[in-house]
Parts: sequence; C-alpha cells; structure tokens
Amino acid sequence: MKKTTAISLGVILVIFLAAVFMNSGVSAQGKPCRVEWSRYTGWEPWGYMEASGILKKHAQKHKANVELHFASYGATIDSYASGNACGIAITNMDVLIGPALGGVDSTALIVGDFSNGNDGVVLRNGATLADLKGRRAYIVDDSVSTYLLYRGLEIVGGGVSPRDVTLLNTDEADIVAAFRNDSAPNAAIVTWNPHLMLVRNDSKVKMVFDSSKIPGEIIDMLVVRTDTPDNVKRALVGAWYETMAVMSGRGPEAKKAREFMAKQAGATPAEFEAQLATTAMFYRAADAAAFTKSPELKRTMDLVRTFSHKKGLYKGKSPDHVGIQFPDGSVMGNSKNVKLRFNSTYVQLAAEGKL
Repeated sequence: MKKTTAISLGVILVIFLAAVFMNSGVSAQGKPCRVEWSRYTGWEPWGYMEASGILKKHAQKHKANVELHFASYGATIDSYASGNACGIAITNMDVLIGPALGGVDSTALIVGDFSNGNDGVVLRNGATLADLKGRRAYIVDDSVSTYLLYRGLEIVGGGVSPRDVTLLNTDEADIVAAFRNDSAPNAAIVTWNPHLMLVRNDSKVKMVFDSSKIPGEIIDMLVVRTDTPDNVKRALVGAWYETMAVMSGRGPEAKKAREFMAKQAGATPAEFEAQLATTAMFYRAADAAAFTKSPELKRTMDLVRTFSHKKGLYKGKSPDHVGIQFPDGSVMGNSKNVKLRFNSTYVQLAAEGKL
C-alpha cells in the first residue's frame, strides 16, 4: 500500500510540475521562453535585437533560454493566451481585455512607449470623424484600434456612434491591402504604424483622428507571464535597454540600427524616422521606471478599464473584475484576482546599471 501510494504521489507531482511549466511557457525539458512580437514602430527593436546578437549576449549572460517569434498581432495574442508563449509585445488595453481577463497572470515587464500619433482613423474622401457615419471601416476589431475609434467618436464624433459604422474585422497583416483594394469612395481604416503611414500616402485620404489626441492611453509594453523565471526577465530587460542605447545614439551604429528597423518595417529611413516622431519612446530605463511608478499611470489604467467596460470591450462583470497591481503594491480592482501587474523592479535595475 505504501509503495502504491508513493507511486501515485509521484505521478501526481509530475503532472503538477508539467502543468506549471506549460502555464509559464517554459517546459520541464528546458524549452525556450518564447516571446511573441508583431509589426509596430515601437516593437521593431525586437527584430534588430535578435539580428544584432544583443539578445543572445544577454541570454548567455543570464543563462536564459529565450527565443523571439514574429507573427501578426492577433496571432501573437492567441499564442500568449493559450500558453504557447511566456511573453508578448502588447498594449495595456489589449492585455487587460484579453489575457488578463481570461485568467493569465501577466506582468508588464517593460513599458516601452506610448502612442502619440502612431494609431489613427483614416477616411477616403472625408474631412472629419463625423464623416465616418454610414461607412465601413477596416479594423482589427476588439483591439486597441477599436478603443481608439470609440474614444475618437466620444471626443469629436459629431454625434456619430459606433452603431453608425460597419466594422470589417481584418487581420493586421492584410489590412492595408484590403483597404487599398476596396474601390468604394467612402472606405475607412483604423490602424497603427507602419500600416497607417502606408495608407496615408494616398492623396485621396485624410487622417481624421489619431492617438496624439489621447496621449498616454495607448501604452506599448513587453508583458510576460508572472511566473517567468527571474533570469529570463533580466535577459529581456537588459537586451532591451542595450538596444535602446544603440538606436537612440548619434553615431554610425545608431544609423545602421534604425535603417535595419526601417527596412524590416517596409519603410524608408525617412518614413521610419517620421514614425518614431509619433512614438513617445522611453529610451532611458530611468524614464520608463518613473512613468511606471507615476500616479498618472493609475489614472490612465482606471480610464482605460472603465471606458473599455462601458463600450463592451472589457467583458468582465464590472471594471473591478480584474485586479491591477502597481509598483507601490496598491491594487486597482479585485485584490483577490490580480492578473495584471506593473513591475518596475527590473527596469530600475537597468537604470542603475545592474543588468
């Protein structure tokens, strides 16, 4: 009986440990922590980081097994939410209404930037957001683009409501072609850079609302599962800020890095510089840490969660359904269901030169 019980307990322990590793995105066999990223101006550094060897250097330094995987935005969210990845480049709104609300305990490891004109609403043959009424708009629906559109309609919509617009849910990888191939004279699109710049090159279109009208609300981050190993977190943060130091410099190395990112994004160097101008990048770790610890972040997250709930994007029973924890330990929402955590520990270590 004792032998049987010991075997049973051993089997249970193996199953338990396997489940833990599956949930964290790291297997018991030492499979790498997979970090998902997609096309966006503020996330292009991930591609350069891999190609330049910066990520490999920091992974070796911290003995971390990390790999990057590029895909369309929606696919990356699905991969992270399902447990196939331990990290993802994602916005504050999307991680809240998706993985966090779905029960994935997530930590905002790096606050990389906030969109300051990188997301926009573009109309063909239209002058204002009010001209959106009765149109169909290409969009990655139930995403940060929907949030941007709804915020625009509330602020300057001219009486137009979301019910007055037909949203055509389109994958981010296909959205530019779908808009360009639509011959309708009143087609519209809601998207982000570099896709936004590609469609704005048409002389018959006009951007009628953009994220500079809601500064700080669309925050672009690297989020990891909270139980991701410490050495992986250190490697990712260390690699990110070495990359930031390179691309924000003025020498030939910085020029080479930015040109690589431009080509990767399908843009000219001049176009990529224009996109960076509408991206409020936190190149310095100290600035990112200060932003993450600021009272303004709490006010922003409260606005994002309440507005998203009001508009049906956040499908929890109430805005308080998910607890959001901040660096000072305070929790907004349900303290017994904390699923989104802003943690400045590793970024602060980077600021102090300790990574």
